[in-house]
Amino acid sequence: MLDVSPIGILPEVKLIKPSRFGDDRGFFSETWSRRAMREAGLDLDFVQDNQSLSRANGTLRGLHFQSPPFAQAKLVRVVRGAILDVAVDIRHGSPTFGKHVSAVISAELWNQILVPVGFAHGFVTIEPDTEVIYKVTEVYSPEHDKGLRWNDPQLGIDWGVGEDEVILSEKDRKLPALHALDLDFVYSG
Repeated sequence: MLDVSPIGILPEVKLIKPSRFGDDRGFFSETWSRRAMREAGLDLDFVQDNQSLSRANGTLRGLHFQSPPFAQAKLVRVVRGAILDVAVDIRHGSPTFGKHVSAVISAELWNQILVPVGFAHGFVTIEPDTEVIYKVTEVYSPEHDKGLRWNDPQLGIDWGVGEDEVILSEKDRKLPALHALDLDFVYSG
């Protein structure tokens, strides 16, 4: 069974909490089920699983997305540690274009976030040695791999980490601001 709820001003982004059954041995959880997702109104065809390990607290990955025809929806969960996860609406014509939502996703909370196509995604670790696993609906395509600058003032995201403390890849340091992006996503209502 899944508990599915929209997050804030972007109802397309969902917070998901799978059931977890525990006893003195530990616990069991069905972390993903096509049937349960469909019953919750979420019919997605995941084609790839990805995993990342971030050693240091304050490691920021994002904001990333892939352009069509390789656009990806993502189902993100944390198996060790915790992250502040962020999704930004990048669909032209959307009433929430450029707006974002965030949620703490952690192994302790046993929650997940579903980031649909048309949203940039990123996260910052809030615990050391954090491991993130995420499913995607399209394979990785380097030619369609794009991103958005994490500290773009137009977005106003509070990551909880300062520019002098954040740990970024060189690729993420060079990402453009929202106004400089050529976006292929259109809001369909």
